[in-house]
Amino acid sequence: MLEINLDADFLELAEQSLDYGVMGILALMSIVTLWLFIERMIFYKTVKIEDYTHRDTLELDLTDNISVISAIGTNAPYIGLLGTVVGIIITFYTMGDTGAVDAKKIMMGLALALKATAMGLVVAIPAIVSYTIALRKVERILTKFDVTQDIKEQKNNVKV
Repeated sequence: MLEINLDADFLELAEQSLDYGVMGILALMSIVTLWLFIERMIFYKTVKIEDYTHRDTLELDLTDNISVISAIGTNAPYIGLLGTVVGIIITFYTMGDTGAVDAKKIMMGLALALKATAMGLVVAIPAIVSYTIALRKVERILTKFDVTQDIKEQKNNVKV
């Protein structure tokens, strides 16, 4: 009797850990992505290419933190998948522990497990879109810098 109660407590703890742990990590990743994306867009609007004398310095400033957005977009599905695998393990453990196959409990367990994968994708897709938008902005600003440098060079060549 005590063993059954401990198993039930363990399963409840495992389910809560799955919900709050994996979903919490994914929520945090989503917030970090949004924050970094907004910060980068504000920086791109305010950057003055005239203040830079070297292209590499400008590129370093422009690409600051966008690799984090990329890493979040790349790894969020894996964290969701980890949550799904743990959820399925919990479901199968529960089935084996009770010794009875209840289709309703199995389907509810699997649905809750798949919620983690869905959340991983919900975090990953906007992160990858944000990364792509930021990367395109970087390319545009660097091209403007190159054009500005070419114009300065042409003016210097005409004076000589």
